[in-house]
Amino acid sequence: MNPSASGWIKKFGHLAAQATPYADFTALYDDLRKLGFAYGMNVGIPAFISPTHELTQDECAKLNLFYGLYSTHRLARPEGSFADFLESVFSFYKGIDVGRVSFLQKILSGKKTSSQLEKLLDSRIYLEANVLSKTFNSMITNSLLQIDVLTYKRYLDGVDHPREHARNLEFVAVNIAYQALSAKRKKPSDQRLKDLFSASLTYMEQPVNGLDMSYRQMLHAYRGTCAAPYFMDVACLTVWEDASLEYLESEFVLSLGHELGLETAAIRDALFAVTDFFSHYADQLSVFNKENYYDNMSKVVGKLIRRNSKRLQTELSQSRELVALLSKSTVRELTPEERKRIQEQLLDVFKSIPSLAIFMLPGGAVLLPIFISLIPKLLPSSFDENRVDSGAENEV
Repeated sequence: MNPSASGWIKKFGHLAAQATPYADFTALYDDLRKLGFAYGMNVGIPAFISPTHELTQDECAKLNLFYGLYSTHRLARPEGSFADFLESVFSFYKGIDVGRVSFLQKILSGKKTSSQLEKLLDSRIYLEANVLSKTFNSMITNSLLQIDVLTYKRYLDGVDHPREHARNLEFVAVNIAYQALSAKRKKPSDQRLKDLFSASLTYMEQPVNGLDMSYRQMLHAYRGTCAAPYFMDVACLTVWEDASLEYLESEFVLSLGHELGLETAAIRDALFAVTDFFSHYADQLSVFNKENYYDNMSKVVGKLIRRNSKRLQTELSQSRELVALLSKSTVRELTPEERKRIQEQLLDVFKSIPSLAIFMLPGGAVLLPIFISLIPKLLPSSFDENRVDSGAENEV
């Protein structure tokens, strides 16, 4: 199967019909966790699928998302057909209004075919069609896809307002990650994991600016539900970010697990599971490697700058203040006011260059520091007249 070629959903339906159905949702979730999907880091796909090539992270995420949705439908509607499932998924995504993008609305209108559903899933995983956007979005938008599966389960159960349910799941998951990070005595060297989670938001209209402890008041609603193990895994994943577990972190994990109605043995199993996952797939989990993460992102941003060099030089020539600020950033750290001005002016530049719209997507701000550091190096001629050297800066 080639999940990037037209017709893959029909092929999936044929293959999946031969697969043994799950006894319950817990068994399905356990398998999705082993594949890395529940952790937002897909390291495998269902065994009944034989890919025609080595799959990318995006392709694995797409297959695992579809598999999770299909298996959830099969549990809830054991007598339903594959066509019933496709119809149901269309209605689900239309109801939760993912992305609120006109392109997606066009897909959801008219005849509902497997071909249209393939486009829908591409829009859910990739958000953009070009290769550079796929590279960026695979890093930041697939971390919370398990919420789609959990929300779809509740949708099939007849829950009212599924988008609100998804929004609450996101709110709790992200704040669990934030509090887990704050429980670390040895703080992470950067905020890459926090950036990944907050940039993965789909259903929350307002950005998360920091830990909101009101989420703890919502935990009782998830006691004993299928969301509880997922929240536990988010906490375990976050505290294990630096491959160690300190006393404060373990206290936080135990307290959270008990609030979610989980037995101590289940909490311990969740910690063992994430430990085992990291030990087996450490080499593939470059998202936690600072050097790899920024090296890969720098390559992406560098290509964007070079491909749009002429347009960028034109735009920069019209903003002497922006050029001066970018020059200053090469010799000293900018003040908060200067950073705010530079971001506002860069966003105006991005609006005029369509291929740089990636920086305006949710989470695009994660790449702005990389953009700011690279642009004087890659477009030096734009800064010749406004170059600020360290000596001159010290004299000011």
